[in-house]
Amino acid sequence: MQFTSINPATGATVASYDETAPEAVDATLAAASEAFREWRTRSFAERAVPMRAAARALRDQARDYGKLMADEMGKPIKDGIAEAQKCASACDFFAEHAEEFLAREVVSIGAARSFVTFEPLGVVLAIMPWNFPFWQVFRFAAPALMAGNAAVLKHASNVPGCALAIPDLLRKAGFPQHLFGTLLIGSKKIDSVIEDPRIRAVTLTGSVAAGRAVARKAGEMLKKSVLELGGSDAYLVLEDADLEQAARLSAKGRLVNSGQSCIAAKRFIVVAALRPQFEELFVQQMRAAKVGDPMSDHTDVGPMARKDLRDALHAQVEASIARGARCLTGGKKPDGPGAYYPPTVLTDVRPGMPAYDDEMFGPVAAVITVKDEAAAIETANDSIFGLGGGIFSRDLDRAERIAAHSIDAGSVFVNGVVQSHPKLPFGGVKASGYGRELSHYGIKEFVNIKTVVISQTQSGGAQVGYREGRAE
Repeated sequence: MQFTSINPATGATVASYDETAPEAVDATLAAASEAFREWRTRSFAERAVPMRAAARALRDQARDYGKLMADEMGKPIKDGIAEAQKCASACDFFAEHAEEFLAREVVSIGAARSFVTFEPLGVVLAIMPWNFPFWQVFRFAAPALMAGNAAVLKHASNVPGCALAIPDLLRKAGFPQHLFGTLLIGSKKIDSVIEDPRIRAVTLTGSVAAGRAVARKAGEMLKKSVLELGGSDAYLVLEDADLEQAARLSAKGRLVNSGQSCIAAKRFIVVAALRPQFEELFVQQMRAAKVGDPMSDHTDVGPMARKDLRDALHAQVEASIARGARCLTGGKKPDGPGAYYPPTVLTDVRPGMPAYDDEMFGPVAAVITVKDEAAAIETANDSIFGLGGGIFSRDLDRAERIAAHSIDAGSVFVNGVVQSHPKLPFGGVKASGYGRELSHYGIKEFVNIKTVVISQTQSGGAQVGYREGRAE
């Protein structure tokens, strides 16, 4: 079997790579396990040296990595450059703060000494998607490696060049040669890797179906897992919203990564009084986005990553229209090469339509009309997903109350676009998965949170015991 990357803008073959043979899979796991034994003994300061070197390499070679992403999955090059630079920021952040985040926590219970320490687990399997082929790897790898773990990557089959470029970058930055390995294998072979005793935990970013399969196998093997799955983020446009800001940021949020993002804005829930004006402004913003060659610095929306994904999205659009939605702009598959799809706005979207019920993983926006704030909140939560969400309102106290207490999601941004940041925990609830990445919460996902209690010995050699916080 071979893994072939195909340029989604042209349909041309970029490169082909051989599948990792079974004996090479075993060798990769063995080497990572061995590298871990030495890496875990290094101080945080020692681990930070190659991590900072990786950050420098990501910045220095950002355009090269951006071109690779454009070639393999169609990301506009300016977005790929920004993605590489964001990876660098995560490397620098965890190089700087890992020791602080994983410092011993002293807990007094009456013993001579008692504390909680955070020890690395071992080799972590990362199963990653194509839409952010560098960022979604580094947002896991930077904290995991700084915590003292090793990693093995199973990347999406359509970005094999990115999958191989990342361990090469890390080795050149000074990480031990086998600490981070890549397996070019199909999804049917993931179970056997999870079952391997050298794998201690699993993290996956992907579809709900993939998350269920990995969670099932990891649970069977009693291995920790973190899942970041799909999303159908709702943005509430309340009656006191700044409509020009709401339309501009809604379009930006919907078209991030050409619409192929779990935390892209997808459902726009608008109070009825504002709907005509919002739709007019929103359509203007969506039409203004420049669709074109991902290698152009002026392109806002590139092709979708594969033609089959484009065709599946178009089928969702057609099914929604057949059930009563109206298309305000876009909605037509363009002729010619490439997996392009135009920025599209559907309105009159209701339950029972794919645009309402399902994740639309591409540049298609669903406008849903509601009568008031209470109905907007109910509609936002009427989804199997709970990854992110947004609120547009001039009343910041009101918006804060709704964001903090009423929206069932892992992140809610007021008058802004949902995005991940190294300083903030990232993840979702419901069918969007569980666990958190990034921040001090994320770095603790793949460590052994260990309790250590040390008691004084008596003259006869017996230990001093303790109960209820007092020595006995």
